[in-house]
Amino acid sequence: MSVRLPPIAALRALEAAARHLSYTRAADELHITQSAVSHQIRHLEQLWGVKLFARRGRRLLLTENGQALVPVVRNFFEQLTTTLKAFQSDEDSGALRVSLLQSFAVKWLVPRLGSFNTDHPGIDVWISTSEELVDLEAGEADLAIRLGHGNYPGLQVTPMLTEYVFPVCSPNFLERFGEPAEPADLLGYPLLYRHSQDICPRWRDWFRDAGVEVKSLPKGSRFPETSMAIQAAMDGQGIALARSAHVGHDLAAQRLVKLFNVYSRSSVAYYIVCPQRTEHRARIDAFRQWLLEQAAVAQVEYDRVAGHIEKAVASG
Repeated sequence: MSVRLPPIAALRALEAAARHLSYTRAADELHITQSAVSHQIRHLEQLWGVKLFARRGRRLLLTENGQALVPVVRNFFEQLTTTLKAFQSDEDSGALRVSLLQSFAVKWLVPRLGSFNTDHPGIDVWISTSEELVDLEAGEADLAIRLGHGNYPGLQVTPMLTEYVFPVCSPNFLERFGEPAEPADLLGYPLLYRHSQDICPRWRDWFRDAGVEVKSLPKGSRFPETSMAIQAAMDGQGIALARSAHVGHDLAAQRLVKLFNVYSRSSVAYYIVCPQRTEHRARIDAFRQWLLEQAAVAQVEYDRVAGHIEKAVASG
């Protein structure tokens, strides 16, 4: 035997009226009219074929059927509320899954992550790295940091960081091959490349900004990851084209040396991306705000150094 289920609004009217034993007070609580409450109750009585309320003088009382049904309705709302609150609690706490490129994770994010863990001990950040774009809507990650042009339809996109591109090598490499006197000299050195050049630093772009006409680039090793090319440069295998965010610590530790005062602004940038329906969840918002704070500090330094160098080149 099938039972016709009523709308939620009618069940809310029944529960409120039974609790107050008054259509007027139920209407005030639900912000509707008394006649609307009366209409919802009549709808339930007609739907189920039972009498739910009876009047004794001016008093409103539940019938036996009403007394049997109201606890069921009340339990339904309580269980629904408890379950939904549990969902919300799970969404706003616990692990936060973050997807990004391995090179950016290793060279920029991970060294800074300790400060987020200190400020937000209740949020565990789980890092996953991939060259492929994960499906955020399908729940493959909660948030992503993407390198590109910011065109990610259907997602919440927040600009994060823009870099500069410049050549680097190891001090040992310079001892073995000698220091180049001008940018054009790099065409005679072993250069390091990435397999894909779609959104990566390109040597032709840097040479163009350095005022060097390039007919053909020298041969050199190619790597699937920018971090591998940087590591190869630190090992003295050649000269890599690096991004600001990837080599700051290595330059400071003198594991790498920057060649020439020529900085090319990257044609792509980093963006924080998440589904629009989840952008205001507490843990996502906390991590996004922290990322933006960290990126703002880094951006000032990148712009300061590049701006200083560009002025020096222009004045020289």
